[in-house]
Amino acid sequence: MSNIKKAFDHGKAFIPFVTCGDPSLDVTEQIVYAMERAGADLIELGIPFSDPMAEGPSIQGANIRALAGHVTTDKIFNLVRKLRKKVKIPMVFMTYANVVFSYDSERFISTCKDIGIDGLILPDVPYEEKDEFNDICEKHGIDLISLIAPTSNTRISMIAKEASGFVYCVSSLGVTGTRSEITTDIGSMVQLVKEAKDISCAVGFGISTPEQAKQMVKYADGIIVGSAIVKLCATYGKECVPYIEEYVKNMKDAIL
Repeated sequence: MSNIKKAFDHGKAFIPFVTCGDPSLDVTEQIVYAMERAGADLIELGIPFSDPMAEGPSIQGANIRALAGHVTTDKIFNLVRKLRKKVKIPMVFMTYANVVFSYDSERFISTCKDIGIDGLILPDVPYEEKDEFNDICEKHGIDLISLIAPTSNTRISMIAKEASGFVYCVSSLGVTGTRSEITTDIGSMVQLVKEAKDISCAVGFGISTPEQAKQMVKYADGIIVGSAIVKLCATYGKECVPYIEEYVKNMKDAIL
């Protein structure tokens, strides 16, 4: 059984995101421990990239700060080795195709397996081009997480049929970032997925408040929050850990 599926075994899943190396890799390590303590069910670790096209200003800023701090893929792999000595919940990488390519796809994905990463999210790889990564992921038992957007329409069932781990439902058009309201009909997106395959659906992009979280889990199996957490990193720097722990706890409590 995919380790990722376990994240959805205890009711609605809360999936926080953090950019590795913002403000530093040592602080990222403490953030991950704090997130798990606060009730996170799965953690998304962002590998910084110089041109993160799906990201809004908050996560772009985090990528720039991390890269300026000389964060590399190898250093992040070492961080995960350290984390896996204590962290029991599933962890996935969120990054871009170029990061995987430039490292060498086979080497990158087999290393993910060795260090205890359970899945991979590549927002710039469309369904039609996923095979070159998916074949290697399948070989190493890594879930390549599929994304569906409000514009996917007729493609939703096609994407869902081949999805693994969970389906990432993008709640808003455009880039990541907090939104004052989310108007997408998440219910019908999730329904189309479930009709095609029995797989969990988590909603992300724009969710930042407990009220939004509560609203979204009426339709989905979990929620993903990134920008709101990354903003806490930017605001409090190396002092951010207790603020993030409290935020994750409040969000998890909202969806119980």
